[in-house]
Amino acid sequence: MNESQRVQILEACRALTDSIYAGLDVTREIRSVQDQALGETLAIWDGDSLDAFAVCHCGEGTEAGAGNCYIKFAAVKPGAQAQKAFGRMLDACEALASARGLGRVVAGVNLNRSRAYRALLERGYRADGQGVAMHRPDSPGYNRPDVFIVDDWR
Repeated sequence: MNESQRVQILEACRALTDSIYAGLDVTREIRSVQDQALGETLAIWDGDSLDAFAVCHCGEGTEAGAGNCYIKFAAVKPGAQAQKAFGRMLDACEALASARGLGRVVAGVNLNRSRAYRALLERGYRADGQGVAMHRPDSPGYNRPDVFIVDDWR
């Protein structure tokens, strides 16, 4: 991609996350993965519209660790097609892992995002750790059943 295309994709990612939760912006993480060659950012498009994206760390020397593809952050555009787009995003992450010879995809999700959690379970993903999310002033943030986000729970 050229710089103009990168800027366009970063803006589309920022707009998508902002549509889920005002001010949510992971463009620094996307740039960091690119600048440090830690993995890939995958963009799932439907025509000119960004349906989903995933920021992945790949293998040894990254947060993923040897043999793993770690979805550091992923988000899906809200709406009627969100669950289908979530599946397409996971397909892309699994294909990336396979192409890189990585045997495991690791993804973190809050259980309040129940539809995303169930979709992961249906694909064979299993919990191997738990965490607690605390929000002030006790708001759900983007931890809601209708939200399809994978994020860093390590």
